[in-house]
Amino acid sequence: MNRHNDPNPFEEEEVNPFSNGVGSKNRVPAASGSLGFGQKHDATVDIPLDTMNDSNKKAKELANWEADLKRRERDIKRREDTIATVGVTVDDKNWPPFFPIIHHDIANEIPVHAQRLQYLAFASWLGIVLCLVFNVIAVTVCWIRGGGVKIFFLAIIYSLLGCPLSYVLWYRPLYRAMRTDSALKFSWFFIFYLVHIGFCIFASIAPPIVFHGKSLTGILAAIDVFSDHVLVGIFYLVGFGLFCLESLLSLWVLQKVYMYFRGHK
Repeated sequence: MNRHNDPNPFEEEEVNPFSNGVGSKNRVPAASGSLGFGQKHDATVDIPLDTMNDSNKKAKELANWEADLKRRERDIKRREDTIATVGVTVDDKNWPPFFPIIHHDIANEIPVHAQRLQYLAFASWLGIVLCLVFNVIAVTVCWIRGGGVKIFFLAIIYSLLGCPLSYVLWYRPLYRAMRTDSALKFSWFFIFYLVHIGFCIFASIAPPIVFHGKSLTGILAAIDVFSDHVLVGIFYLVGFGLFCLESLLSLWVLQKVYMYFRGHK
């Protein structure tokens, strides 16, 4: 027998693990599928289409909502600019509280540094209202004591015209000037406030020009009626004091507003 051809049972067979030979007996089996990346048999991640659609829908809704919000902001800004240019303001009536007829909110609309001055001007406006109302009372007493009905009707006209005109012509322009810092409103205030001061000084004197001056409770009218009726004279003296105080307060307010206007500008 030929022993040279017999295999050695203890001889190790040389195996190349990286060999692709067909006839070799590989100890490491070849992978049946590709382990590389980007091949057609790679593992894939399934993403539900509903989730993607919902995300796209939400993003689209958010974009539409943001565009609508910007459009509304532009509309509001354009409306505010138009109102500021035209000078028309829409204000809710809130004063007096028991029967609101005007809009008045110094604490929330007037700058903090100008609120004290605005309150002084408001006191001046309330002062002229008080003077005109008390003037009607005093003249009514004089009319009852035989002073004539003409002075009573004149006092009523002063009151009915003076109270609303003083608000429209000089107090409201000052209020808006303080709120919007408008030089035109300040100019309007200065013109008609000088007229207001002139009327207060005239009323405190009450020269005998119209119906002997008894339609206003000035010092000359008080002296005239005091000799005839002491009670009427007392009413006229009180009215004279009110007009004097209003004149002094108005001069002070005029000075303060002018200094504020010059310093602020």
